[in-house]
Amino acid sequence: MTSRRKAPISARKQPKQARSTDLVAAILEAAVQVLAKEGAQRFTTARVAEKAGVSVGSLYQYFPNKAAILFRLQSDEWQQTGDMLRSILDGASKPPLDRLRALTHAFIRSECEEAAVRVALEDAAPLYRYAPEARQVREQDRRRFQRFLLEVLPEASSAVRKSAGAVI
Repeated sequence: MTSRRKAPISARKQPKQARSTDLVAAILEAAVQVLAKEGAQRFTTARVAEKAGVSVGSLYQYFPNKAAILFRLQSDEWQQTGDMLRSILDGASKPPLDRLRALTHAFIRSECEEAAVRVALEDAAPLYRYAPEARQVREQDRRRFQRFLLEVLPEASSAVRKSAGAVI
């Protein structure tokens, strides 16, 4: 898909009270269930609202469209995976190659555990892939990984580090 998204994918508002936080959590949990069961092609706000037991209007208070829900799921996944990977990459108490091994094992284990949702999120990615919010997250992770590769391969050229990063 080459067209750029114009509709917002950020949440409309952040919950401030416990009840609102619970509502958003229920919407997101329902979204995961709908996505895993129905896939990205059949994912709708109506199905999510029904599964969450809330009105579509309540859902729209927090998410302007289905792309916003999907982006939130993807963002939460990126955050969780990113936190796990950062804890490994930034853990200077272990040698870089040990961290790389741990990183690879943790990433593969994470991918396998959440395969159904990840495949569906990848199918839905054209809805949010080019959004500024998505680019920002990817850029932050890219820079962190480049710093790690510089630590692992300090004598290598940037082309070699780029190739190693692509392989990893």
